[in-house]
Amino acid sequence: MRALISVSDKTGIVELAQSLHRLGVALLSTGGTAKLLADSGLPVTEVAELTGFPEMLDGRVKTLHPKVHGGLLARRDLPAHMAALKAHDIATIDILVVNLYPFESTVARPGCTLEDAIENIDIGGPAMVRSAAKNWKDVAVLTDASQYPAVISELEASGRLADKTRFALSVAAFNRISQYDGAISDYLSSIEFEAGASVPKRSEYPGQSNGRFVKLQELRYGENPHQTAAFYRDLYPAPGSLVTAQQLQGKELSYNNIADADAAWECVKSFEAPACVIVKHANPCGVALGKDALESYTKAFQTDPTSAFGGIIAFNRPVDKTAAEAVSKQFVEVLMAPGYSEEALAIFKAKANVRVLQIALPTAYGTADAARGGLSAWDQGLNLTDVKRIGSGLLMQSADNHVLNRADLKVVTTRQPTEQQLDDLMFAWQVAKFVKSNAIVFCKDGMTMGVGAGQMSRLDSARIASIKAGHAQLSLQGTAVASDAFFPFRDGLDVVIDQGATCVIQPGGSMRDQEVIDAANERGVVMVTTGVRHFRH
Repeated sequence: MRALISVSDKTGIVELAQSLHRLGVALLSTGGTAKLLADSGLPVTEVAELTGFPEMLDGRVKTLHPKVHGGLLARRDLPAHMAALKAHDIATIDILVVNLYPFESTVARPGCTLEDAIENIDIGGPAMVRSAAKNWKDVAVLTDASQYPAVISELEASGRLADKTRFALSVAAFNRISQYDGAISDYLSSIEFEAGASVPKRSEYPGQSNGRFVKLQELRYGENPHQTAAFYRDLYPAPGSLVTAQQLQGKELSYNNIADADAAWECVKSFEAPACVIVKHANPCGVALGKDALESYTKAFQTDPTSAFGGIIAFNRPVDKTAAEAVSKQFVEVLMAPGYSEEALAIFKAKANVRVLQIALPTAYGTADAARGGLSAWDQGLNLTDVKRIGSGLLMQSADNHVLNRADLKVVTTRQPTEQQLDDLMFAWQVAKFVKSNAIVFCKDGMTMGVGAGQMSRLDSARIASIKAGHAQLSLQGTAVASDAFFPFRDGLDVVIDQGATCVIQPGGSMRDQEVIDAANERGVVMVTTGVRHFRH
């Protein structure tokens, strides 16, 4: 057997080569990899010696030669192929180990020039990988260091690799080439060429979008039983995102579970203080802050106990015994938290169908942490883009990661807000960002008191929010109200004031802003504007 090894990332490569050598596999290699193996005391033949041609053109040409590709592509079961190899003195290559030039990490660096990007486009590597992957029945192709231990273990156990293993390696290889070519296409088609510029100007949206996703699991069905579905993650998922969750117990997640769980998790991790979010049908039906998980859950549940039945619950703090006891009294579909005490997990074991997920929070989360640390949206576990499927197309936009600071608020009424009102307004605004439009959210003391979501009329959303509060027997006196977009008329404002609201936060920007502001002054309430809206469709 012979193995050709040519890698950019040399993680684990010496150990792999040592194992192959012990198994009697002859080693071929290129340039720096060959030197590393030789310096490690391994017998290795350079590809230049095999082909009779030196590496040339600054390494652009190394392996593009019949003695390499003939050895990879020849079918051992076809006499004509084997005769051709013999006639041209070409030996077969049975194992190929290749990883590619680091194009993705190169273009991700600030200040990357177009020349840097071009020089990190691998040519010979993908060509060899495709040759080996096409001929998977005879050649094993390794494209990632994570594959090395299992391959060596199987070779040590049986002296060969099973068809199933080689086919799986081939699929992984073609997937890697697809990912690599997609990254190159995304980058190059985003370039807005400016002659003489050292750092290229890049459009936020490439000329061709090449989504790269990895299937995590197939689902029993989609939104409805007659629909099929599967769950995918980004090739490089952001830390602390739902796709990184570990399921500790419970039934398999459904399509709707995952969609609602994502809505709950994205909302709860936006708070610094201990928080709980309960979601039903993609909308928060209860959100609250507290001194711990128990208090935040108790307050969130109180907002709308009816809707919370069979809901999705997310915490941004570990769940302890007392919180677990409270949650376990209700019917819960999915529970998420960054951790659980042993006592909490023991309580949930008695409810085997409850899906319990553990998700590590990103390095920093919450608005103040992010601002102080200067972290990117990706580091905070946030999506960089949102995509919506339409008929034969996509809508793509930057994700709504806007963070509102108190300094951004503009008080537009005569009455000025108190510190408590500012706290309530900021909390209400943060919740409204995650409620489907049109959104009206009543809040007080770090707790949602009534949520109106997804109505065609903002006036109806205001009425529904107050009705919800009435059903939960909550008083709306002294509450703060957030509206995700401006009040087009004063009628919606009058509804929330009639119900007891004393302060309102809204984007502003309506042609009738002054009419609405005058109404707020007439009714003696505080109004602040943000200059930013949060439509969520």
